[in-house]
Amino acid sequence: YRRSINNSQKYYLYILYSERMNRFYVGISHDPEKRLLYHNSQNKGWTQRGRPWKMMFSKLFKSKLDALHWEQWIKHQKKRSIIENIINEDFDWNK
Repeated sequence: YRRSINNSQKYYLYILYSERMNRFYVGISHDPEKRLLYHNSQNKGWTQRGRPWKMMFSKLFKSKLDALHWEQWIKHQKKRSIIENIINEDFDWNK
């Protein structure tokens, strides 16, 4: 099963931080601020344990497919240093 992707809408890659868990969360959304509110108010799922979440970074991409590509790439690296470099604007998006 494969979901179809509406690739014409702009999407953001966003990175949240939980001080309580000392963990980052990487996601995509067409409205990252609304998504942050959701993560901080939902009563289910993994992110509920880390509340309150703080927005550390967001970057607009021209399509959902581009944002999804980077989200998956970052998650597959499993390196905190990559996320920290992105937040500190010391990351080459042209890789």
